[in-house]
Amino acid sequence: MSALSLLKPRGIHASGWCGAFILLLIVAIALLAPWLTTSDPTAMIARPYLAPGQSAAHWLGTDTLGRDIWSGIAWGARLSLSIGLSAGLLTALLGLVIGTIAGFYGGWVDNQLMRITELFQIMPSLLFTLVLVLILGPTVSTITFGIAATSWPNVARIARGEARRLRNLDFVLAGKVMGMRDLHILWLHILPNVLIPVVAMLAMLVGHAILTEAALAFLGMGDPNVVSWGSMIGQGRDVLRSAGYISAIPGIAIFITVASLSLLGRAINDVINPQRGRLQ
Repeated sequence: MSALSLLKPRGIHASGWCGAFILLLIVAIALLAPWLTTSDPTAMIARPYLAPGQSAAHWLGTDTLGRDIWSGIAWGARLSLSIGLSAGLLTALLGLVIGTIAGFYGGWVDNQLMRITELFQIMPSLLFTLVLVLILGPTVSTITFGIAATSWPNVARIARGEARRLRNLDFVLAGKVMGMRDLHILWLHILPNVLIPVVAMLAMLVGHAILTEAALAFLGMGDPNVVSWGSMIGQGRDVLRSAGYISAIPGIAIFITVASLSLLGRAINDVINPQRGRLQ
């Protein structure tokens, strides 16, 4: 069975389609932000602390500086989704390469790469990411790199296990007998098959990256030149009792996005690994 046949729409259950629909809606809001909003998310255009529904022009209210919260949600979706997708793809790539090489070659290569993997895995990921961002500076690119640099070990372990299984199968052994180079075997036979379980993890990786970016921004380590859902939550931190909506609204946006990614990721995993899905 080919990898594409595993992903036919009829195999995805209702919750997966629900997650996909919600995610597409959020992506549409992010892409259409210039047309769905009437102001720059950083512009102070109204009286501070307008509650949701108090003003027709600012239906989600304003924050502590009089900035429109709806504008922040729409434009912030762009940053949160872009960091989540970029960090998720980079995480998958790092884990895929390291795990595949370790599983295919085995021996001392596997041993050394797995010791490095364990070193990264035992570190508190958020703390390690925070240290990297502190050292490199809080920009979108360094935040993306920091998240990926601390999130790849789980992907590497899955890729390693799959590569170890595949390296002893007949089609791989036949390639070695025919004199194919290791790089050729890895590219043609190992990577396409290892990629399947990693694809199932991608939605989860994106959700994790969005949460991590939000946590960094909440702690004041986000890029100060852009607006994100995490930075919006951080701006309302000091007025949680009197104006909790300032933090609650972007928090709800993060929750809905990560939940939709979780539903979609679980559905893809159940399609790709039907036996594992039935056992869970």
